[in-house]
Amino acid sequence: MRRVQVLSAAIACFAFLGAQHIYGQAGQNRTPIWAPKLSGAAPGELQILPVQGNIHVLIGAGGNITVQAGDQGVLLVDTGTAAMSGKVIAAIASISTRPLRYIINTTESPDHTGGNEKIAPTGEIVPFREPDYAAGPQGALDTHRASMISFLSVFQRMAEEKPPRPEGAWPDNTYSSPQKRIFFNDEPVMIIHMPANTDGNSVVFFRKSDVVSTGDLLDLTQFPMIDLKAGGSIQSIIDSLNRLIDITVPVANAQGGTLVVPGHGRISDHAEVVYYRDMVTIIRDRIQDMIKRGMTLDQVKAARPTRDWDARYGKQSGAWTTDMFIEAAYRNLSK
Repeated sequence: MRRVQVLSAAIACFAFLGAQHIYGQAGQNRTPIWAPKLSGAAPGELQILPVQGNIHVLIGAGGNITVQAGDQGVLLVDTGTAAMSGKVIAAIASISTRPLRYIINTTESPDHTGGNEKIAPTGEIVPFREPDYAAGPQGALDTHRASMISFLSVFQRMAEEKPPRPEGAWPDNTYSSPQKRIFFNDEPVMIIHMPANTDGNSVVFFRKSDVVSTGDLLDLTQFPMIDLKAGGSIQSIIDSLNRLIDITVPVANAQGGTLVVPGHGRISDHAEVVYYRDMVTIIRDRIQDMIKRGMTLDQVKAARPTRDWDARYGKQSGAWTTDMFIEAAYRNLSK
């Protein structure tokens, strides 16, 4: 009996100290302390991290940049911001001396495609013919640049932007089918159309390395961006997160196994994707219920349907705030 009492007291003490660590000292505001401080790239600098297999990630250039390197050359998923292009080129050279062959744009956002114009000309297209072949299709191609792949609507919006982007920044290799597949560096690379923030999102699955690069479908630094004008919707985000979960296979306890490189934030795994999917689904259901009860946009914002995750993903300023997310979801679900 005495042992049980001692054990119970120890558990109660541990729980109290744990609560103090998570919520602050007793008597203070019980707001969760998030996020834990993690080391990362200093402003204006890049962090190069190995993921697994042939894959590295560059963090700090705007959107995360996934790098696959092997004997055939280098493949990039996204290129970051234009301002960081020089440092991205130097970082790629530190990973591999082989030529840059492919760039895959997951979306048209400038923090994912801003480096296209400067980075693509540093590469060499995969040769279709012998070096001295001058006739036929090879003679009409600019071989002294990497091939840039995207879903068709991403190319269309980049070409139609006002003010227009330089033609050298446009993808030159588009697809409009459910997926595009290439075999590069001894592994299958699946470029999968997963509409989410826009109607043109692509997710890139490196099957041998067992790594998925998601672009902005998964953004661990904020609530998901929804571009209604570009065909994005909260439901398509949830649908594509469910598809992403289907191809991420954990080793045990929903952890390890397939690793996921998000559009922004740390390297993650199956459990992180499930958590993010559940968060977006619950918020969708809350806003949908409020709309059915006749609540206005201002009333929905005041009700704070995102409150359980504001400490982790919420932003009050910047390009995409919590209020902007709620408004986009409200207008999307009101249709």
